[in-house]
Amino acid sequence: MNIITLTSDLGMQDYLLAGIKGHLLPLFPDCQLVDITHQIEPLNLLQTAYVVKNAWKHFPQQTFHLLFVDLFYQKFPRYIMVFHEGQYFCGADNGLLPMILDQQPQQILALHRDHHHMQLFDIVRLFAKAVRHILNGQSLDEIGESLPALTVLDNYQPRLSDEWIEAQIIFIDHYENVIVNLTREQFENYRKGRKFKICFRHDEYITEIHEHYADVRPGEKLAFFNAGGYLEIAINRGNAAGLLGLESFRVRPDSHRPPGGIQKNLFYQSIKIIFEP
Repeated sequence: MNIITLTSDLGMQDYLLAGIKGHLLPLFPDCQLVDITHQIEPLNLLQTAYVVKNAWKHFPQQTFHLLFVDLFYQKFPRYIMVFHEGQYFCGADNGLLPMILDQQPQQILALHRDHHHMQLFDIVRLFAKAVRHILNGQSLDEIGESLPALTVLDNYQPRLSDEWIEAQIIFIDHYENVIVNLTREQFENYRKGRKFKICFRHDEYITEIHEHYADVRPGEKLAFFNAGGYLEIAINRGNAAGLLGLESFRVRPDSHRPPGGIQKNLFYQSIKIIFEP
């Protein structure tokens, strides 16, 4: 049995998700539909990337991942299917997939559109047609045009230097722990054994990395690298996001950041790590 996963920023309050499933179920009676999440903040690519990146590797080969996030990012969006490590991903060419995969996929296709102006359910039909094509054993080349590369959004990456790192808050979990887009490998490569301060408010900082919540007393803040390998800011048995005034990074793709430091209006959406000389 093949699996089709669904990820969206549609929420659960109206008919859209039910409509998507209602369209897919009769087309794929032998497939299992699996929800990854539909609680992504509207248009939040960083949050989507974090969730899907840490989920897709747990699925078997020949799984299809349908991504309904920020679909209308420009007047005539390009919709794509990529093949990577035995799995297929359908979504918009809006910069999301490079953040999920972290590398160039094995094959990229711009899906053939039926018409220029597409609504949500037109896109559902487009993705379904591509999935059906693959399940029928037909070639990827028949459903789209090969592309050399995906769109990449540089301003969604951490800023790295020898003296400091600026990273964005990409996810706040159910316990209001705060995850930023910095991996242990990136941190250690730039730390080079030096002491450091993780700064996230003018008067709040952390100076060591722990391994577990219980390494500090209840109510104390800590930083550690979570199961997904990303830096997490937490309060043992507390609400880090609310108590520390932190929220998810929301910059749009056409936004620009000035060089050298955190914008004042984004300070609480970012953390800065300062290394000692």
